[in-house]
Amino acid sequence: MMADSGPKEVAVIGNTELTSAELDNNIINTMVEIEKGTSLLRKMEISVAEAEKRTGKNTVNMQEIYTVYLIETRPVDALTEGITPDSLWRRYSEFELLRNYLLVTYPFVVVAPLPEKRAEIVWHKLSADNMDPDFVERRRVGLENFLHRVASHPVLCNDNIFYIFLTEDKDWKEMVYETGFQAKADSRLKAVNAAFRVKNPDGRFTELKHYSDELQTVLSQLLRVRARVADRLYGVYKVHGNYGRVFSEWSAIEKEMGDGLQSAGHHMDAYAASVDDILEEEEHYADQLKEYLFYTDALRAVCRKHELTQFELEMVALDLACKKQQKEELVTGTVRTFSLKGMTSKLFGQETAEQREAKLQVLEQQLKEGEEAVKEKNTETDEFVKTAWVDIERFKDQKDRDLKEALISYAVMQISMCKKGIQVWTNAKECFNKM
Repeated sequence: MMADSGPKEVAVIGNTELTSAELDNNIINTMVEIEKGTSLLRKMEISVAEAEKRTGKNTVNMQEIYTVYLIETRPVDALTEGITPDSLWRRYSEFELLRNYLLVTYPFVVVAPLPEKRAEIVWHKLSADNMDPDFVERRRVGLENFLHRVASHPVLCNDNIFYIFLTEDKDWKEMVYETGFQAKADSRLKAVNAAFRVKNPDGRFTELKHYSDELQTVLSQLLRVRARVADRLYGVYKVHGNYGRVFSEWSAIEKEMGDGLQSAGHHMDAYAASVDDILEEEEHYADQLKEYLFYTDALRAVCRKHELTQFELEMVALDLACKKQQKEELVTGTVRTFSLKGMTSKLFGQETAEQREAKLQVLEQQLKEGEEAVKEKNTETDEFVKTAWVDIERFKDQKDRDLKEALISYAVMQISMCKKGIQVWTNAKECFNKM
């Protein structure tokens, strides 16, 4: 029973539920600490100015076509010290390397996602080719947004590797690998099944995982509905193009009505041609939704890291409980559970006092080390919960603001589009009245 009760008692320490007042106090204190480093965006302007298609050879010496992006940085004003105007080219894979480094180095942070590498959930008339100029332009905007997210984050903006990514053209990859983040990344693979072995999961992180799954489902459905609506909208606008063609052909065989029909046809043609710009603007709002669709993976990554931390805490607590049980059995001379050692003692006699004393000394040392390990793991878990929850609250506030703004702007765009449609038919009506 001791082996079972030990880890539960200690593991609860790392999962202590905070009251709302304590949580608010932790958030305020932590934000004060992490905001001591000023946001990089307050000192530096960052932009991904353009994209360029290049041809080169890949790692297996085969010809490939790839896209590079021009990152430009400059001081916000002339009084800013230590920052000089600079520009360099980066591939998408380098952005991926930067984000992987940030994910491993800052496991308690909800790291901003990168824009999609290939187009997903799009209306079928839009090209899904990752070399398509329109798609490359949207990805350029997304990469710039990613850099702004990192540069405005109270913790990530102070990372030296991120600053070097923006300012050092050569040897950046070598500097990243020298941090040893890959070894940490390999150790994080243990978190894959940790959730199934944690005996005392934190309810808040379990709820957060469910929230992330539901958010992903809702946003995926919303994007698919938007894609279907875009297909129908495209068809409606192209029907107006057919009206324009018919009116123009009709005007050629009419004398008195010809001018009116031709004018109405021009209005229809102009309306049909505007669909491409409208749907391109819609894709901008869709990309904002996709960003938070991809954010859900970052939320789950934080949950997995907490599960791993909690699992490690329970393991050291279990080991400590086993050591305590061994000491009790050694002191009392009674074995509470069946073991090969107990059976051997019965067959061949008890250990001498000197042997027991030597083992007791070893156990005492192991107990001290175990208690220290549990203490360290408790501290690590508490600190992780504290800092992670601050960043999760920051993320939720950001999400609420961004999605509210995007959805309102989308609604305003739809209203404006409908008004243009009414105006087209009003103009056509006036043309018909003049015939």
